[in-house]
Amino acid sequence: MTETLLCPRNLAFELYEVLDAEALIRRERFAEHNRETFDAAVDTARNIAQRYFAPHNRKADEHEPQYVDGEAVLIPEVKPAVDAFIEAGFHNAQRSFEDSGMQLPNLLSRACFAHFQSANIATSSYPMLTMGAAHLIETFGNDEQKQRFLQPMINGRFFGTMALTEPHAGSSLSDIRTRAEPAGDGTYRLKGNKIFISGGDHSLSENIVHMVLAKLPDAPPGVKGISLFIVPKFLVNADGSLGDRNDVILAGLFHKMGWRGTTSTALNFGDNGQCVGYLVGEPHKGLAYMFQMMNEARIGVGMGAIMLGYAGYLYSLNYARERPQGRLPDGKAPASAQVPIIEHTDVKRMLLMQKAYVEGAFDLGLYAARLTDDQQTADSEQERRNAGELLDLLTPIVKSWPSEFCLKANEQAIQILGGHGYTREYPVEQFYRDNRLNPIHEGTHGIQSLDLLGRKLMQNKGAGLQLLLELIHGCCQRAAEYDSLQPLRQSLEQHIEGLTRVTQALLGDLMAGKVNQALANSALYLKVFGHAVIGWRWLEQAIRAERGLAAGNPADADFYRGKLQAARYFLTWEVRSCHYELELLETRDDTCLQMSERWF
Repeated sequence: MTETLLCPRNLAFELYEVLDAEALIRRERFAEHNRETFDAAVDTARNIAQRYFAPHNRKADEHEPQYVDGEAVLIPEVKPAVDAFIEAGFHNAQRSFEDSGMQLPNLLSRACFAHFQSANIATSSYPMLTMGAAHLIETFGNDEQKQRFLQPMINGRFFGTMALTEPHAGSSLSDIRTRAEPAGDGTYRLKGNKIFISGGDHSLSENIVHMVLAKLPDAPPGVKGISLFIVPKFLVNADGSLGDRNDVILAGLFHKMGWRGTTSTALNFGDNGQCVGYLVGEPHKGLAYMFQMMNEARIGVGMGAIMLGYAGYLYSLNYARERPQGRLPDGKAPASAQVPIIEHTDVKRMLLMQKAYVEGAFDLGLYAARLTDDQQTADSEQERRNAGELLDLLTPIVKSWPSEFCLKANEQAIQILGGHGYTREYPVEQFYRDNRLNPIHEGTHGIQSLDLLGRKLMQNKGAGLQLLLELIHGCCQRAAEYDSLQPLRQSLEQHIEGLTRVTQALLGDLMAGKVNQALANSALYLKVFGHAVIGWRWLEQAIRAERGLAAGNPADADFYRGKLQAARYFLTWEVRSCHYELELLETRDDTCLQMSERWF
């Protein structure tokens, strides 16, 4: 089987040369760890992913879940995989030792989980959803809810979901109609319908804990009237044993173009008037609570997009090295041997594009994980606050930029395989189909762009944006020490200058009440903002690569030169190409805004 998991050398580069994972060991929470324990966790994740997750990736795609007698039936290989994941402790990787966890930093936990996402995105989604739901109950649930629902999730007995979307409302959560009536005994009776609920039904666990958004009878209109409820598939008795089946009905399964191994369900709550739910936290604050799980899921979706792009890149790279075809332009003699297609310049271009997209995005995804560690465990309150501001600002980028550009990497992987690329005998077409869902999962590209431009940039008086600009400026100053990096540094500085000018103008429009005009091209803004962020992350990688070359380890020379060339590609080809898009934003081009529905 061709290797499509992430490159171990690149992961070590990120962990120990770029993001300084070993510095985390100096913090009290991680003091019992060292590089050897970090590497052991990564090696274990890689082995389980290869042994249990990767082998059924294609089968799960070809034999998607079936609706049988009101239940979702999966292929049998899924349960041993998630059981192995749980047995190894990865569902509790960040939990404290006393809670049966591994007490790993988020950075290492995310690096470990990336292996499972690369090996089998569909099967890995079941534990990902469960970890998010468990954290939600842990943060906002009361003691009884934690004992009844959280502890079995920690033990791996119960799985979890998030139930937000409704048929008539889609992403507009303010318009949900699911209702929750007080039952008089501290519980509630829910009634409504939810769709596209990933992991909404299966037999992988004893129970499924749905985190459901609904409205109480006295709820104010809009998003300020949404409450959060725990709704289990099976009721749980006070002693922890399972009770009767709750009034949650699997109404059907959706059949997707990709990510087919994950059940995508339509659920009916309260068809018989007996759907028991438990209010989490205070009434009408459910959406604020749910944003914790949503933001974690957004980063998870972004990492999933990265790993699918990464898998396609590694597969097409290996194919290009092994596939002989044609001759170079200056060697057309028919009797000469064919060359591997990796020798053709256009194939190099497509591979370099993939490398720049996936390794740049991978760096950003792990950087976001490092920010989570800093937010939770940095030494000073100011450092923790700064990390939180940066993470909030960057979350829309972590979710959406890889979902767009790692999908483009998958396109190039298909192109490199030529006629084989779009046949089902090769995996790159599945990587593309799986990845095509990610620009929609957990908030579309347009929604993330509105969040970035309409809310995150101005949040806390622009604190996150100011911190980001300071980090980029500091990176450019350090890059100025290397003659070879001057063109790359200058390219990023020019882009940041134009982006800053556009940002100030658009924020000025927002403050002046010109909301529709300011947000009309927000998706374009997200792209150029994302390119600035990825350009910064590539310049950081380039600095580390120069340091690595200076250290003089011959075995790593090609690796570091590859990093420098990918940085050169992104900052020369990609970042500079944003000039015209910045111009469109600066002039407030209203082509799309002024288009009339009648003109289509």
